[in-house]
Amino acid sequence: MSSPSVPGARALDALNFALADVRDGLGPYLAVYLLAQGWDQAATGLVLAVSGIAGLLAQAPAGALVDAVAARRTVIAVAALMVTAACLLIPLFPGFWPVAALQAGSGMAAAVFPPAIAGLTLGLAGRAAFARRTGRNEAWNHAGNAVAAAAAGGLSLWFGPVAVFWLLGGMALASLAAAFAIPAERIDPALARGADDGGQAGGASAWRVLATCRPLLVFALCVALFHLANAAMLPLVGQKLAQQDLKQGTALMSACIVAAQLVMVPMAALAGAKAEAWGRKPLFLAGFAVLALRGWLYTLSDDAWWLVGVQCLDGVGAGLFGALMPMIVADLTKGTGHFGAGLGAVATAQGIGASLSNAAAGWVVVQAGYSAAFLALAATAAAGALLFWQAMPETARDAVTPAAANPASSASPTR
Repeated sequence: MSSPSVPGARALDALNFALADVRDGLGPYLAVYLLAQGWDQAATGLVLAVSGIAGLLAQAPAGALVDAVAARRTVIAVAALMVTAACLLIPLFPGFWPVAALQAGSGMAAAVFPPAIAGLTLGLAGRAAFARRTGRNEAWNHAGNAVAAAAAGGLSLWFGPVAVFWLLGGMALASLAAAFAIPAERIDPALARGADDGGQAGGASAWRVLATCRPLLVFALCVALFHLANAAMLPLVGQKLAQQDLKQGTALMSACIVAAQLVMVPMAALAGAKAEAWGRKPLFLAGFAVLALRGWLYTLSDDAWWLVGVQCLDGVGAGLFGALMPMIVADLTKGTGHFGAGLGAVATAQGIGASLSNAAAGWVVVQAGYSAAFLALAATAAAGALLFWQAMPETARDAVTPAAANPASSASPTR
């Protein structure tokens, strides 16, 4: 990663590194932990779905909150403290309803991280450097995930799966110092919410911006399909690994995550460096294609190291997706003053897809086995790729004018 020139760049690097696992929650680690506590696959999938549903209900309000509140650093700090509390309490109260309630609270708190970090980045870097800086954010995020996963794997061998909860809580606390190290006076508050002219784009409401911009609606649907296909894959792999060797399940899960995260670092950096020259669309399509391939490859063998090797492909799709999503939303909401709300709305679609993925895949596993579930997820990814290819315009060169500012754009988006 090149030397940063954005104000507060080192602190922003540290924030993305520290929030790495916190942004994504306990996810697959929780699945392994609950299996070790005697839960079945259906109950595990259901509690993961509860967390996802709570998170998705909070996404759009969280994005609007980030647009409305200039103190984005404080919002991040409060959310990090809430996630820390959930991590420390789940091992003490491992019943279904306490775990579901704590996961729901954690998911709602974590909803503020993506729009807050994206807004900070836009306000610090400006539009000219936003794509490259977003790629750098994601690279540091994935590096943090790799380090945290390696630490979780090592600690779990000594202390068991519960060590993951302690580690995640510690990372959430570390993010507080990083957030407040970002110089508040260097953040352009109007640009941070996407109001390039310092105003509110004629006072158009967030609802009008989101509901009348056809490309944004198409993109939200594609994001939902991407996560409908992707979210359940790693938890299912974790369950297969835990069934083979329950004591080694968390360590092998960490190996899966480390392998993928190491691939995500250069992929995120690539997206940041090339998204302007190559365009967003071909890079996003590549992520869909690799996701479909990964689902099929999981069905070819149950060998633990084969599963870990295939998980490396997650680094390609997720690395590209994480960097490209805020870029595309920033393109589509340019000048509206509702960048955070737009990102929150798309994240809501992401949460819907992820929640349905875990619940549906768990049901398919019970009814027809793991291979059927992986093939269904691969087919979903292929459908999403087709929709994105046919219906989504390129936003890099000529950003689509938001429908709220120009209603005619909803009928014929600029390509």
